[in-house]
Amino acid sequence: MTKNILSPHAATRRKFLKYGAAASALPWVHIRTAGAAGHLTMFTWDHWVPATNVELQRQIALFSAKTKVAVKLDFVTSQGNQTLLTLSAQGLGKTGHDVIWGSNFTLLDQAHLLEPMDDVVNRLEAQSGPANAATTYLGKYKGSWIAVPSSWGGMMLGPAGRISMFKDIAGIDVVKMYPAGNVAETPEAKAWNMEAFLKAAEAFHKAGRTLGLGLGTTSDSVNSTSVILSAFGADMVDGKGVIQMKSDAMRQALEYAQRLVKFLPTDAQSWDDASNNRALISGQSAMIFNPPSAWAVALRDSPAIAADTWHFPTPTGPKGRFVPTNSGFWGMWQFSKNKSAGKELIEFLMQPEHVASRVVTSAGYDIPPYEKMIASNAWDQIGPPVGTMYNYPTRKQHNAIVSVAHMAASPDVALQIINRGTAPTVFAKLQAGESIPQVINWATRELEGFL
Repeated sequence: MTKNILSPHAATRRKFLKYGAAASALPWVHIRTAGAAGHLTMFTWDHWVPATNVELQRQIALFSAKTKVAVKLDFVTSQGNQTLLTLSAQGLGKTGHDVIWGSNFTLLDQAHLLEPMDDVVNRLEAQSGPANAATTYLGKYKGSWIAVPSSWGGMMLGPAGRISMFKDIAGIDVVKMYPAGNVAETPEAKAWNMEAFLKAAEAFHKAGRTLGLGLGTTSDSVNSTSVILSAFGADMVDGKGVIQMKSDAMRQALEYAQRLVKFLPTDAQSWDDASNNRALISGQSAMIFNPPSAWAVALRDSPAIAADTWHFPTPTGPKGRFVPTNSGFWGMWQFSKNKSAGKELIEFLMQPEHVASRVVTSAGYDIPPYEKMIASNAWDQIGPPVGTMYNYPTRKQHNAIVSVAHMAASPDVALQIINRGTAPTVFAKLQAGESIPQVINWATRELEGFL
């Protein structure tokens, strides 16, 4: 995932004021509670789109003006795992910022030290619809919300494909398949399944164009391979902690993977999270799995490629269509000094109009996790090509499940499988010529170690 992407193009906040109306019929009203005034400290991820940081600062200034709460905001980079290190240091020292940010599994590691946020999340869900399955999986511990699902750092990692290559080489019109606009699922979209994906991969391979899926052990490779397993219902470990490598669903998924890996780059095992971005921007790759950062860099460095790129959902499999995601959360420590004001700040920032403004300034990059907030026109006019981002957020007509890799397993087990890159390593072993029984035996031994 490429960093430091561009500011929004062809977008203004005025165009998206309908977002708040579409997402909510209830206005947010500040209710002064005991201890709400005073001071707050907050740290959050240093956004890859600098304009979004500025917009967040503007919104926090509005909050301070309304509530008379002075907020000191610090941005912490994710480079070198600095956000994770900040959380760990504050948790160990039992002192730090009042309001904190974490992504994916990072706040679960601190669950025993976090302030319950059920009251805030319940109000947001009543107003803007339920949080998606991925954020629910990551944001709850022992049945309680430990943090508030946020749009800050939330992203989908579905396909970004070259319009011309899909049409000329694979015979697929991706714009017709997933047009911009609130339309019912098209016949072409219903036919966008794993077999169609495989045929496209073969066509690209024969034409000397790569399918930009890596088989390294970093997050992009984990996400793309795990989505394929999920589409076949192939869980490495189930919710009861039972290894499922010998299941019929896993064998079916591995038989499919054995066919697919023939069409992946020969050096796919060495790919990291920047490799697929380079493959798209260079003009070599027909498709990658990624948020719009690669498109945004192409807009700056290779405008013709950006104008020929369309974002759309993943192919469906026998058990459904699964779209990988990255989830961001805002939470609070139990030892935070101003909990009342901290909760009010988080709820204020997650109001539809504020989320919409941040979506615009991030060029559509940030994805809100609540159902009604997706029913927005905030992604409609971003381009070129105009509409390329419409199908980047997962919408109802996509009939897709927003997922986390290996989320059938408990989070502590899933995180180990992710960190070890077990799924892409399985695919890499198949690409290297190992048999399915050999791969199953290897993965079973790995998983036994995790359990």
